[in-house]
Amino acid sequence: MTDEAKGKLGSARGPAVRRDGPAVELVVLVDEAGHAIGSAEKWATHHADTPLHLAFSCYVFDADGLFLMTRRALAKKVWPGVWSNTVCGHPAPGESLVGAIERRLDYELGMEARAVEVALPDHLYQAPPFGGIVEYEFCPVYVARAATWPQPNPREVDACGWVEWDEFVHEAETDTADVYSWWCKNQLKELKDHPLILAYARGLEPPALTSGERGENGRAQAG
Repeated sequence: MTDEAKGKLGSARGPAVRRDGPAVELVVLVDEAGHAIGSAEKWATHHADTPLHLAFSCYVFDADGLFLMTRRALAKKVWPGVWSNTVCGHPAPGESLVGAIERRLDYELGMEARAVEVALPDHLYQAPPFGGIVEYEFCPVYVARAATWPQPNPREVDACGWVEWDEFVHEAETDTADVYSWWCKNQLKELKDHPLILAYARGLEPPALTSGERGENGRAQAG
């Protein structure tokens, strides 16, 4: 990250606000097409042989096209302290993906977003082990426009900052020391030049995409 980008971090956020999460968190188990096949407690399923489960990643831009990157809290069990996309998480059984994004944005960053759109509806990945834990997720990728200022929860977010999209992509793609999360760098292979991303990064409203560009968003449902 450049010194200029680092300098933006302090002014990119409001005061930190500690918020408590649920005592028990369930994830939705899915097949490779994203169809729900069951549910299980989150940490009981995250290990060296993690079953495929439903998740999401979201990239949030402000009205001027700056991207909000976040640094995962050092207390996180998986990939602590790395820079990544704005928010990631798991929908609860019966919860929509957009509803889960809104819930996690509120919990992790104390913020709201609008114009939440899916860019990669069928993204699936399996990350290399970290501390003995393998992430294996059917993970639709979304973009959104910030509606309020972030107030990060220190349980989840160590730091955050608004940066130019091209700068973020360059820093992530040239990272060889796991400064950035593996799944984010993997998503950028498909996402960096996506029409939705380019529109949000230019401060434009989402374009009308063809079904081929956007894909069908009906298979990844939290059952």
